[in-house]
Amino acid sequence: MGIPHPCATAVPPAFHAPGFRQGTPRPSSTHGGATVIATRAARWSPTRALARTLRAEALLPVIAIGISLIVALPIAAVAVLAVAPAPGVWPHLLATTLPFALRQTLLLMTGVAVFTLLAGAGTAWLVTMYRFPGRGLFDWLLILPLALPTYITAYCYGEFLDYTGPVQTAIRSLFGFTSYQDYAFPEIRSLGGAIFIMSAVLYPYVYLTARASFALQSTHALDVARTLGRTGLGALFAVGLPMARPALAAGVSLALMEALNDIGAVDYLGVQTLTSSIYAAWIQRSSLAGAAQLALVMFVFVVGLIALERYGRRHRRFNSAGSDRPVPELRLGAAKGWLAVLACAIPFVAGFVVPVGMLIDGVIAQGAQYGFSDYARAAGTSLALSTAAAGIVVALALVLGAALRVSRNRLAADAIRIAALGYAIPGTVIALGLIVPLGALDNVVSRLLNDQFGVNVGLVLSGSAFVLLLAYIIRFMAVALNAIEAGWQRLSPNLDAAARTLGSGPLAMLANIHLPLLRPAVGAAALLVFVDAMKELPATLLLRPFNFETLATQIYNFASQEQFERSALAALTIVAVGLVPLLLLHRALTGTQSRPLLQNSHGTSSDRREAR
Repeated sequence: MGIPHPCATAVPPAFHAPGFRQGTPRPSSTHGGATVIATRAARWSPTRALARTLRAEALLPVIAIGISLIVALPIAAVAVLAVAPAPGVWPHLLATTLPFALRQTLLLMTGVAVFTLLAGAGTAWLVTMYRFPGRGLFDWLLILPLALPTYITAYCYGEFLDYTGPVQTAIRSLFGFTSYQDYAFPEIRSLGGAIFIMSAVLYPYVYLTARASFALQSTHALDVARTLGRTGLGALFAVGLPMARPALAAGVSLALMEALNDIGAVDYLGVQTLTSSIYAAWIQRSSLAGAAQLALVMFVFVVGLIALERYGRRHRRFNSAGSDRPVPELRLGAAKGWLAVLACAIPFVAGFVVPVGMLIDGVIAQGAQYGFSDYARAAGTSLALSTAAAGIVVALALVLGAALRVSRNRLAADAIRIAALGYAIPGTVIALGLIVPLGALDNVVSRLLNDQFGVNVGLVLSGSAFVLLLAYIIRFMAVALNAIEAGWQRLSPNLDAAARTLGSGPLAMLANIHLPLLRPAVGAAALLVFVDAMKELPATLLLRPFNFETLATQIYNFASQEQFERSALAALTIVAVGLVPLLLLHRALTGTQSRPLLQNSHGTSSDRREAR
C-alpha cells in the first residue's frame, strides 16, 4: 500500500539480525574478527529466529487472510446456493421478478446519481469559490442531512406529504378544496419520491468529497480559465469538475451503495428494487433459493458498478495539487448572492429541516403516551450491540493494518483488500450469506450433542446476537480500516526501524509506539462504526433473534403499522447520535483541506473581486 518496509532505512545490517540483543556493548575485533563471529554465533538461536519470524512475518498475514475469508463467507454461500437452486426458480425469476426489479433499481440509482451530483458538487463549488451571506454557516449545515438514515427520512416525508399532512391540509385550506379529487398532488410513494428522498439525504457524500477536492485544486488552472474568458460556471465545467472527477466518483459511489443497501425506504414507498425483492423472496415467500439468486445478481451489479467507474478512469491522470496561494474567492453581487443562499438552503431544508421538524412534532404529539419502557429496552440493545461491534471491528482493523505495515506478503495485502469490500455488499446479501452456513452448522452441532449427550442447544449461532455482530463486522470493516490506515500512513517507517534496533518485536511496537500515536484514528474509526451499527436496518431486520428489537427495527415496525409518532423518539435518537461524527469530520476537514479558504477570508481586494 505504498508503505516503505522498515528495513529499507539506513540502519547497519548487524542490528537487524534475528535474535540480536540491543544495548549490549559490541565485542572487540582485535583478533581478526574471530571474537565477533563467535559472540554472534553464541547469541544467535534458530528457535529465537523462527519465533520472531513467525511473529513478524507469518502470524499477522495469516490472521489477515482469516479475516478476509470471513468477509468472503456470505458471498461464497450465496453463490453456492444460487448455482444449485430448486428446479424452476430461475425461469420464474426471469419471467416475473428480476426484469422489473432490475429496471427499478437502475432507474433509482441513475436518479440518485444525477441529483446527488448536482446538489453536492453545485453547493460545494459555491461554498468554495464564492462569498455570499451565510457562506460559513452553510459549510456546516450542508452536511447535516447525512445524519438521517434514508428510511427515517422516507417515513417523515410520508407524513409530511400525506393527505392529512401539513402540506395538503394547507393547500385545501388556502384554495377551498374539499376532497383529494379537487386537485392534483404528486405521490411521494413512488419511484420519483424515492429518488427525491434518497438524493436529499445522500448528497453530502458528494459535497464532502467535492469540497475537499475544490479547495485543493490548482489556482493556476483556475486563473488560466478566467483569463481565457471563462465565467465562474464555465470554470466549473472546464476545470473544476474534470479535475475533481475522482473525488466526485467516490462520493457518488458511496451514495449509490447506500441507496442500493436501503430496504426500509423502498419498502415503505412501494418501490420494488433488488433489495426489497430479496427480502420478499426470503421472508414472504420462504424461498431461499430465489433470494440467493437475486442476491447474486445484486452482487454482480455492485461489482459491475465499481468496475465501470475504474474503467472510466483508466490511463488518465488527475492533478489537483494546489499552489501556495489560496483558492481565489469571488464576491457575489446582491442578487446572485441571495440566489446562492437559495441554492444552498434548498438541499439543507429538504434533507434535514423537514424530516427533523416532523420528528420533533411527532414526539410532541405522542407526549406522555409514548412507550418509554420499550424505547429504553431498544435503546439499550442498540447501545450494547453497537459498542460491541465497534470494539471488535476496530481491533480487527488494527490487526489488518499491522499486517499491512510489518509484512510485505502480497497475499496478505490482497486479503486486506478483500476484507475492505464488505461495505460494498448490501446488508440483505450479507444476511442471506450468513444465515445459510451458520444455520447448517447449528443443525449439525445440535444433532451431534443431542445424539451423544441428549442436550438440545438450539440455534446458538444463527439464532442469537452473534450472527448480528458477525454481519456488522463484515459490513463495517472497511469503515474502520480506512480510518486506521489513514492514521497509520502518517507514521514514519523510521519509527519502526528505530524500535527494531532497540529490540522491540511487532507486538511491543504496536502496543508501545503505534497505538498511542493512532489514538485519534482509532477513536474516529470506533465512532463511525458505532453510528453505522446504530442505524443499520437490512441485516438487523433479517438476522435478529425473536423478541430482539433495536432502535432501527422499532422504527421500521411502527412505520409499517402507520404509527409514525411512536417511532419519532427512536428516530431522533439515531439522528442525534449520527450528528456527532459528522461534526467532528467536518471540523477535521475544515482544519486541513479547507484551511486556505478560511485564511483567505481577509485576503486582498484582488482575490475578493466582485462577480457581476
